[in-house]
Amino acid sequence: MIGAGVVGCSVAWWLQSRGHAVSLVDPRGQGPQAEGAGSSAALGLLMAQVYRRSSGRGWRLRQRSHSLWQQWRQQLRERGHTIPWRAGLLQLARDAQELAAQSHVAAERRRQGIELQLLDQHDLAALRPAIPSCAVGGLLSPQDGQLDPVPAMAALRADGLQLGMELLADRVVGLERRDNPSRGRWRLQLAGQQTLETAWVVVCAGLGSPMLLEPLGHSRPQSPVLGQALELQLPDGTPDPCLWPGSISWGGVNLVPRPGGRLWLGATLEPDGADGRPDPASRAAALEQLRHLGGSAPDWLEQARPLRQWQGLRARPEGRPAPLLEQLEPGLLLVSGHYRNGVLLAPASAEWAASVIEAAT
Repeated sequence: MIGAGVVGCSVAWWLQSRGHAVSLVDPRGQGPQAEGAGSSAALGLLMAQVYRRSSGRGWRLRQRSHSLWQQWRQQLRERGHTIPWRAGLLQLARDAQELAAQSHVAAERRRQGIELQLLDQHDLAALRPAIPSCAVGGLLSPQDGQLDPVPAMAALRADGLQLGMELLADRVVGLERRDNPSRGRWRLQLAGQQTLETAWVVVCAGLGSPMLLEPLGHSRPQSPVLGQALELQLPDGTPDPCLWPGSISWGGVNLVPRPGGRLWLGATLEPDGADGRPDPASRAAALEQLRHLGGSAPDWLEQARPLRQWQGLRARPEGRPAPLLEQLEPGLLLVSGHYRNGVLLAPASAEWAASVIEAAT
């Protein structure tokens, strides 16, 4: 296994829990991810049942992951590892077109036996603290919600280690095919001069994946997309946002209640710099927009005190749909390019990798 973000940790833990011997290689080992890593900038919203489509690969992956996360959290809790979870997700509609789309989703889910709740402006006006007053309605999914990605990665690593997983704090600098597959198809060259030999390699290195694969003849380019987040301390006397029926999504910005009168704000910035990355001016402007909800922030949010800000680069596939779940050749799997949905799709991605490996052994 290469890469210990939320997807890599999920794949490694799932394989180890199913009886496979797993070595997980990541420069950070058991420490926090490097600044700028995608998983650390994720807020962990699981948008499964409010997904606009009702069929296809994306829908199936979301629904499977939604179910698996519930099972995984229970299994980990029984073994002493807790992943914080906040139920409920409220998507706000900015105009009549978005409201009509939400009504269509609610009707489609009802036919599928899933109950979502449409909220009108009167319902929204009763929420405290107040939400953007220009919202014309909203769609509430009680079963979707928010999972804290950093404790999730820590729980998966810790339980995997207890199950026998090996965690190497090193960086893979090259992959080599072996001449004698009976002794393992692959040799991993590590930056610390060590080598690993294995029958299977699962590449979950995000933006670092293409450079490992291109020397082998596999072109899977991925573009960096910036995720930015803020943690705010709300003014004294502000109602606790934990009173909301869930986390809130508004115009591409996610608002996640936190304990102690705090709030996370997060959004994704599309690249527009000359190198394909958001340039500093774009980052600063996007952060200002995020801070003020594009001019729609209620007074209590305008008065909130920033505690910290962080960012990370998500990997978006070029010319292929996200995520990249591919067997490139015997013994070589690519599990990457999850873009905005790494936390949500991690369990289904792990299940896919295990199914390929187990079908071949």
